[in-house]
Amino acid sequence: MNIHEYQGKSILKSFGVAIQEGIVAETAEQAVEAAKKLKTDYNSDWVVVKAQIHAGGRGKGGGVKLAKNLDEVKEKASQIIGMNLITPQTSAAGKKVHKVLIAQDVYYPGANPTKEFYMSVLLDRAKGRNTFVYSTEGGMDIEHVAETTPEKIWKEEIDPRVGLQGFQARKIAFNLGLSGNAFKEMTKFVTALYKAYESIDASLFEINPVLKTSDDKIIAVDSKVTFDGNGLYRHPQYEAMRDITEENPIDVEAREAELNYVQLDGNVGCMVNGAGLAMATMDIIKLSGGEPANFLDVGGTANAERVEKAFRIILKDKNVKAILVNIFGGIVRCDRVAQGVVDAYKNMGNINVPIIVRLQGTNADIAKKLIDDSGLKVYSAIEFHEAAALVNKLIKG
Repeated sequence: MNIHEYQGKSILKSFGVAIQEGIVAETAEQAVEAAKKLKTDYNSDWVVVKAQIHAGGRGKGGGVKLAKNLDEVKEKASQIIGMNLITPQTSAAGKKVHKVLIAQDVYYPGANPTKEFYMSVLLDRAKGRNTFVYSTEGGMDIEHVAETTPEKIWKEEIDPRVGLQGFQARKIAFNLGLSGNAFKEMTKFVTALYKAYESIDASLFEINPVLKTSDDKIIAVDSKVTFDGNGLYRHPQYEAMRDITEENPIDVEAREAELNYVQLDGNVGCMVNGAGLAMATMDIIKLSGGEPANFLDVGGTANAERVEKAFRIILKDKNVKAILVNIFGGIVRCDRVAQGVVDAYKNMGNINVPIIVRLQGTNADIAKKLIDDSGLKVYSAIEFHEAAALVNKLIKG
């Protein structure tokens, strides 16, 4: 689950991570009031107006603007709120901006120059360890830095048996070229950041940039926080931060129906019980000449209601040319699944793509007869290769 920058910053702040303060606004008038409050609290007329969407590269698309007075705050907030913001991480249609963050200006002049860094914490799945990835080249696309100057990216692995050690936090600050008070502030920043990451079951923290201010403070100017969905049940306060307007509507519907669904770019819809079988089904679709349009695991209770919900979700994808239902009847009987498919087909009444149903397990023979005798545009198969042949024939025909 992703959340907005302002939400991520509030989490970081609660764990002692220094942040660029700000106030979220949904209208230009609210933006002006937020700027007035920031001026009172931080004694600066300048603020940054930042679009709040689940995508990076907002500045490149015109979603981050500096405002030097209240008139500019209103003008720039009016321009951003309601726009379809297109960034390198959105589709060509972009994402509609519903709110902005009015943030304090932290690039004020002082005795020392400011400096931007990149920092993230994530799980290195190959090594099974949480890892800091950091660079002196903050404010840039980290992928570009990795491609052109990989020597400017460092990694620090965390041993799960002992957690982040003090010498590691100091090593990060040293590699970033810091000294004096900025060095001390960075070690505090890194320590608090890792505590936050572990405590909320995050799968990614990315801060780009982390800023060294002119008075040697270290603060998070941006914040990208991604939660591990499997751990959200432990954190209902963070689950409440979900913004479904930023998510694929089909994904939202699938989650509400308690279906494990991931939309892909292919032409053959999949409905399967069990993640392993789902992966194998996607493989057989590719081998047959098709491309899977989704991953969809209906779980062990593939009754008529659940099957119908799954069909409706699959068919929302206009690229789907055929649907392959692949169910292993262990806990659930195949004949009950077959009846569910037939009932769902009749209830929906507007399925205009062929459906291939492969049922194997308890009462598979009865299930095949139910499908064959239904008179519907549903094709039954017992073996994997039969289903593959039917998929190949029907998508080409």
